[in-house]
Amino acid sequence: MDYKLFAEDCVKKALAQGADAAEVYLEADRGLSVEVRNGDLETIEEATTGGAGFRVFISGRMAFSSCNDFSDRAVQNAIKSAVGMAKVTTADKANGLPDNQGLTDVEGLWDPSVRDIPMDKKIELAKNAEQQAMKDSRVTKSAGSSYFENASEIVLANSNGLLKSYQTSNCGFGVHVVAEKGEQKCSGGEYCMRRFFSDFESTAVVGGKAAEKAYEMLDPQKINTQKAAVIFHPDVARSILGGILAAINGERVQQGASFLGDKRGARIGSDKITIIDDGLRPKGLASKPFDGEGVPTQRRTVVDRGILKGFMYNTIVANRAGKKSTGNGSRRGFASLPSIGSHNFYLAAGDASPEDIVQSTTRGLFLKGVTGYGINPVNGNFSGGAQGFWIEDGKIKFPVKGITIAGSAFDMFGKIDAVGTDLDLNRRFAAPTFRISEMQIGGE
Repeated sequence: MDYKLFAEDCVKKALAQGADAAEVYLEADRGLSVEVRNGDLETIEEATTGGAGFRVFISGRMAFSSCNDFSDRAVQNAIKSAVGMAKVTTADKANGLPDNQGLTDVEGLWDPSVRDIPMDKKIELAKNAEQQAMKDSRVTKSAGSSYFENASEIVLANSNGLLKSYQTSNCGFGVHVVAEKGEQKCSGGEYCMRRFFSDFESTAVVGGKAAEKAYEMLDPQKINTQKAAVIFHPDVARSILGGILAAINGERVQQGASFLGDKRGARIGSDKITIIDDGLRPKGLASKPFDGEGVPTQRRTVVDRGILKGFMYNTIVANRAGKKSTGNGSRRGFASLPSIGSHNFYLAAGDASPEDIVQSTTRGLFLKGVTGYGINPVNGNFSGGAQGFWIEDGKIKFPVKGITIAGSAFDMFGKIDAVGTDLDLNRRFAAPTFRISEMQIGGE
């Protein structure tokens, strides 16, 4: 099927049924997953899915429907349903569609060779990762290893003349294991996800990291409640960045539900903080030439050396704010309306090695895991359960579990005094190691 011609035809059908404006978002996916445990192949699942979402507008009123059947009858019924609902919804003068005809060229989104790689090689990759993780004598059980891949074609058309498409692929593998010592049990896992199969890390590296995460937390000790430095490992970056991302959502700002709502152009943290949202990074896992509404993506500095530069918008929220879309219209699939989301979102690397950050810390926590919500995007409060390593005189002394950390976002941002060089841009959501000079740590 020529998906572009199909999408154009669907727009015409919607207009013929009475819509003033219409949009079709089409997605066709192929996925594969392989599960291995204790050297045995447990499951192989391969599936092809697809569907289309129809957004229609009548006199400022909007409605949406979708279908996963591309037959003419199913499409006509879905469009009829959307048009019918649009006649009775509440009008909003902000409702509308973008007309930006531009298309950003992003390199490395599609690896056509992934599908042709023999299945045996993909299964062996998962098995090898498990074998590598089980090499250490402290690791006693496998919780399973896996390989997965996905290929998608996205087509978007609307009545303003937009007709755009792109193809993406991604693949990955991971392993989880358990380490035991006496009555103690600790689990750990690691994964590697890439656009191109040829860019994978070795199974020895991935398996070794999974094993280390499992056994490194054995024999934890207790600490007293106190204030001390907290070093955030890259694995727990989301506990900070997630709250910032939610707080710069333009819709939250309009609703008065963001602690950053009145901080545009103001300093919100130390000059060591620069945060980027990059939809253009070559081979980036969240890169794409246009967003979920057809607006071209961009590389955008959200926080520049501690200064908040702006918020994220899709088309409708931007219209309400008197702004332009920032290319952050985000879809969870063909059956969802566009919300607001990030692309490759990260804290920029600093100039200190992770080793130097630890060695320059007199007393503190090297945070490796958190539970809880992180930063609350409404009030900026931070709290959560934590585990990691205790540092004394620049040296890691012992693991700690069952503690809590707490603070306020502005206090935390202002006390970031060191940012590492170890930024891994192969993640959608990333930060290097960074240190907050003082936080409240709850222990005994």
